[in-house]
Amino acid sequence: MKTASSTWRQVCLALPLCMLAAQTGAVAVGNPPIRMAPQGIEYMCGGSGQAEAAFMETVAPRWAASFQFAMNQSGNARQRVTGVKLVVTDAYNGYQVLEVMADAPHLLARLAPGTYKVEATLDGLTLIQPLTVINGRAAHASFVWPSNLMAPEPAQASLR
Repeated sequence: MKTASSTWRQVCLALPLCMLAAQTGAVAVGNPPIRMAPQGIEYMCGGSGQAEAAFMETVAPRWAASFQFAMNQSGNARQRVTGVKLVVTDAYNGYQVLEVMADAPHLLARLAPGTYKVEATLDGLTLIQPLTVINGRAAHASFVWPSNLMAPEPAQASLR
């Protein structure tokens, strides 16, 4: 026969385990996946929602390179965009290091230290920026397209 104290003890033991399982599940569902580009570079796309954008900002310093994509709006507002083709080449030898489709407005990549030319293409308009990655420091590049550009729907975006 169970006593009240043995039932209470079981509840007290099970409660922390349930809370841990709930927290672990929430973290796993909320984080964007780390992917591997065909060139062998790890990257992660995210930032579509507020919580995901906050997560990407939090982990960005742990990645070698951070890229953000937006479109100018009226006033000083910017709209986050997706469907950006990102091509990163070594600035000195021209070798392509990374070519991916960013399906979110923020992309993080584990690039090796070096100097790169970064091309971001949205709806046929390519913006180019240099990027220098220094060991132990996060490099950042923001790409902002003019407001008269029509951004493609994420389902229509593909590497071209």
